[in-house]
Amino acid sequence: MRICILAFAFGVGLLQQQAELPELLWAWLLVPGAVGAILLWRYRVAILSITAKILLALTFLGAGFFWAAAFAQWRLADALPHEWEGRDIQLVGVVAELPQVNENGLRFAFDVEQVLTADAIVPRRVSLAWYKERRKYAEDSGSVPPHMNAGERWRITVRLKRPHGSINPHGFDFEEWALERNIRATGYVRKADDNLRLDEMVNEPAYRIEHLRQEIRERFIRALPDHAYAGVLIALAVGDQRAIPGGQWQVFTRTGVNHLMSISGLHVTMVSGLIFALVYGLWRRSHRLALWLPARKAAIIGGLAAACGYALLAGFAVPAQRTVYMLAAVALALWLGRFTSATAVLAWALLAVVVLDPWAVLSPGFWLSFGAMAFIMLVTAGRIGRMHGLTGWARVQWAITLSLIPLLLAMFQQISLVSPIANAIAVPLVSLVVVPLTLLATLPLLDFMLLPAHMVLSGCMEMLRWMSDVPQAVWSQHAPPAWAVAAGMAGIVWMLLPGGLGPGLRGGSGLATGFPARWLGAIALLPIFLVLPPKPASGELWLTVLDVGQGLAVVARTEGHALLFDTGPAFSPEADSGNRTIVPFLRGEGIKHLDAMIVTHADSDHSGGALSVLEAVPVEWLVSSLHADHPIQLAASNKRQCRAGQSWQWDGVRFDMLHPVEQSYSNPRLKTNALSCVLKITTIHGSVLLPADIEKQSEYQLLANDGNALSSTVLVAPHHGSKTSSTTEFVRQVNPRLVVFTVGYRNRFGHPREEVMERYRTLGTTLLRSDNDGAILLRFADNTLAVETSRALRRRYWQDTEYR
Repeated sequence: MRICILAFAFGVGLLQQQAELPELLWAWLLVPGAVGAILLWRYRVAILSITAKILLALTFLGAGFFWAAAFAQWRLADALPHEWEGRDIQLVGVVAELPQVNENGLRFAFDVEQVLTADAIVPRRVSLAWYKERRKYAEDSGSVPPHMNAGERWRITVRLKRPHGSINPHGFDFEEWALERNIRATGYVRKADDNLRLDEMVNEPAYRIEHLRQEIRERFIRALPDHAYAGVLIALAVGDQRAIPGGQWQVFTRTGVNHLMSISGLHVTMVSGLIFALVYGLWRRSHRLALWLPARKAAIIGGLAAACGYALLAGFAVPAQRTVYMLAAVALALWLGRFTSATAVLAWALLAVVVLDPWAVLSPGFWLSFGAMAFIMLVTAGRIGRMHGLTGWARVQWAITLSLIPLLLAMFQQISLVSPIANAIAVPLVSLVVVPLTLLATLPLLDFMLLPAHMVLSGCMEMLRWMSDVPQAVWSQHAPPAWAVAAGMAGIVWMLLPGGLGPGLRGGSGLATGFPARWLGAIALLPIFLVLPPKPASGELWLTVLDVGQGLAVVARTEGHALLFDTGPAFSPEADSGNRTIVPFLRGEGIKHLDAMIVTHADSDHSGGALSVLEAVPVEWLVSSLHADHPIQLAASNKRQCRAGQSWQWDGVRFDMLHPVEQSYSNPRLKTNALSCVLKITTIHGSVLLPADIEKQSEYQLLANDGNALSSTVLVAPHHGSKTSSTTEFVRQVNPRLVVFTVGYRNRFGHPREEVMERYRTLGTTLLRSDNDGAILLRFADNTLAVETSRALRRRYWQDTEYR
């Protein structure tokens, strides 16, 4: 049965890699396979039994594939029609989850019960933002959104759009994330006089749980005002990981203890075990209760109920799900008095997760959680001899640390080198002290428990911060290829297999009971580190126009150099294109430093990620048009102004700065767009022009100063295709074969303008746009231009690729 469950899970995972969903009618082909397997199973001939097992496994694989396909068809059918994007729609519904307050307002999930706007079609669940109303000339920043509680029923007017996110190499897929969480549209609440709270509480279990989570969160905030780690305690109690500031998450990530600062399987198991022991100890003291129900069975019910309750309170994430399902399997076996193996428990937990949530296989938490448990079982179950306390704990820690290396490098391109030491300190403190005190504090009148919990956590954090500040605390590298990850996992399995001589045979035949030459498994790990990503040859240029929404970020690579042209927008004080898109791309591609970073001008959609890049990646020199006192200028050690006439060569590729002229810096009336650095990159295979946000006057100036230098194979459209740029004369002079518009999905500026696109179409130019194509990968090599787009390379059935 374990093989069949693994086959089912593999089928679920296979479906999630498809570009298109299959027709469900093909699922009928599984019936003859199942019937054939059953008929062959009746025969005891060895070859027929093996054939039956293979046929049964293939049937389960197909069942998993079509089970996931049916789920996907059902969920995708609940969609917002394109014609209702960006239009006012009045809804009645319920605040479905914990509202999240931020500097711009609040965001919340909303279950739609009724659509009041005639003929409008709206998905069942949407994600909404209620922004602060900004007043340009008032002293205050604007009116504050109303206080919202989970479980309230509201009538509101909204504007929605279909889920759409950036698609970049080594980047986060928002559309996949939204599909798994059944968020089928996003939008914001419009200002309207009839936005009104209709009911204080909708009496349904799911909303009651969310309301309880919010009450606990607010109670913790009141009990710990101005306490640095209140967010961590909130996350440990109710699973609200967004309560933890980004700086603290960075410490947890660098020390490898981030799994402890959320509701992990370890915490759920510990709570379940404590309740099991408590119920067992109290129940057996009552003769009447013990006669009615054995104490062991009562304790099983209590422990499982505690695990379920804690997991629900925490939002029921994949690690908590896996733990609850495993505990349920163990509880069932104990209740029935039947022995079950550890691998069987893990297999049934795996089946429960992928049946109830087929998209869980796309989550890093799924692989890390089940992978860690599988390797723990490998080094603990079925071993010869007993594992003693300290030795066993060290063996488990070694197995977890080693086994997760390939997965962590594949998913995040970094691993913590101080993780074993950090976990040795943090695991007992957090799991045995902080978590119990925090959970006790969730009960009314026990808020005072938060103070000792915070005190212990503060001491733990001081040690973690010290380890995080170690220069070599984290190993970062390129993303290894899939085959290298598979080879590394196989090598680790070989390294962790039992070795040595069995105690019963050492004095007898002396035959080895373990596996020989386990050190050879380390060789299988080497490709993860030694197989490097491809890079341009001499004279070639690889250009990646990243998908950063309404903004610009371009990475140019030659054989031995890398340049970043603009850094995309900032989204919040802790999130920007630098840490969300650019740094993961650079790390995944194996780019460990930048020879130059050009920040063309001060507008936030071009400079918003610069500080994050400077913090994460060594930058040899910064080129910009920024003022000397700009924070980006202050953060850079080697900086210079961009000026027309500057040029340099890297590996046979020429870089020329065409704008602005030196006199422009002395003109205070010029807008920041007019100071945009304009760069042309020329190779023997073609050229590209990067004009940033220049407008008409700058284009005319370029035409007058050196119009012949503008002709290029590729043009990144000036100012995102605004009507203030791409004049007819400029377009004709550049005469690009390909033009790229870097724009956000349904951006409020209406970029790119239709009349601008028509000017390029008239020349026969190919048009690409980042909101539809994702990141655009250009290779100037072999006297030609090779073009690929991220949405085409990473096409999945949940992506929406129509032009808007």
